[in-house]
Amino acid sequence: MKVLVVGSGGREHSLCWAIAQSPLCDALVCAPGNAGIAQVAECVDVAAEDVDGLVAYATGNGVDFVVVGPESALVAGVVDRMEEAGIKAFGPNARAAVLEGSKGFMKDLCGKYGIPTAEYGRFDEPDAAKEFILRQGAPIVVKADGLAGGKGVIVCRNENEAYAAIDHIMIEGAFGTSGDEVLIEEFLEGEEASFFALVDGKRAVPLISAQDHKPVYDGDEGPNTGGMGAYSPAPVITPAVAKTIMDRVITPTVKAMAAEGRPYKGVLYAGLMIGPEGPRVLEFNARFGDPECQPLMMLLESDLLEALVACAEGSLDEVTLKWRDESALLVVMATEGYPGYYPKGSEIRDLDKADALDGVVVFHAGTKGENGRILADGGRVLGVTARAPTVAAAQKLAYRAVDTIDWPEGFCRRDIGWRAVGRS
Repeated sequence: MKVLVVGSGGREHSLCWAIAQSPLCDALVCAPGNAGIAQVAECVDVAAEDVDGLVAYATGNGVDFVVVGPESALVAGVVDRMEEAGIKAFGPNARAAVLEGSKGFMKDLCGKYGIPTAEYGRFDEPDAAKEFILRQGAPIVVKADGLAGGKGVIVCRNENEAYAAIDHIMIEGAFGTSGDEVLIEEFLEGEEASFFALVDGKRAVPLISAQDHKPVYDGDEGPNTGGMGAYSPAPVITPAVAKTIMDRVITPTVKAMAAEGRPYKGVLYAGLMIGPEGPRVLEFNARFGDPECQPLMMLLESDLLEALVACAEGSLDEVTLKWRDESALLVVMATEGYPGYYPKGSEIRDLDKADALDGVVVFHAGTKGENGRILADGGRVLGVTARAPTVAAAQKLAYRAVDTIDWPEGFCRRDIGWRAVGRS
């Protein structure tokens, strides 16, 4: 079949990398792609949010199956439009993607169906939000309701920081219309982890767990980002914890979405806090995590495309997923200045030397090719990913690969995987 992957990040590079290995895939296209994706797929110049352009390309070029990577495209209704055009697509439709598109919807769903999460309030007026903070005290968490590229969550250590977060989101408009409404949540103690499941509308099949690193600097210091690194599996999610997550979070959510008339198909990503009261939902995402997807793809032994098609067709009961008994760890290399202002266009050299290391794949997240050179074209630019028998070995190999890359304008955290390594 001819497959179209929508997106241009590291997540989409890893999905293309895995799909290209499937015997079901006869031709692979990515819109719009990046310089790394161009090594495994044909890239076409259609933006991920250009719904009309994507449908026109798919219908005019014999595309059989579409895999939608970014949340913005899902919320925009790419899956709906593809299905209307008679093309199968992987991912939730717009009515189901609201699970990520509105944090308020997600929290209300959890409350209605007894899915464990933090206590919260919803506000569309700054003064009311600040009054709630005054009553609740701190630490406390302030979130923009809509999509914010992974940056719309602010953990506030005291009331003044929380008031400033309200101003930043609602008055200064840091996240545009995504901040017209905010959620304010209790601060949960514990360890964060990511849990993924494939869902076909009725059934859910768990993937392996992962853990990412949101803050920009070592020691989890600095502002949150889209993710500075990740590893899989996450030791905090033991088999017993995984069963609890399936029983108390994933399965109830799938049933709840169906009961609400929004049957969910695609990957369901639960961002969780694993604490003394058990797993509690911090957020749901309607797509693979980025950067968590990259380590997952490195560990998957099964045919990814076969599983994605089964999701779309409602036949997950026919799929069994197999995983390598290893660990995978990814280090994000970002442009200096990220997550604030950063320049574009710096040249990245010696990527081939890193890719040549056994067990290493460098996934591109924000690159472009120009006259035979690879240039930085974003904030998070590379995902240097290594697979090894243990997380400590994967960490060592990933940083060895990082250090072979010649990119003075880039930086990375040097402590990715510290929790897991500390347990080993």
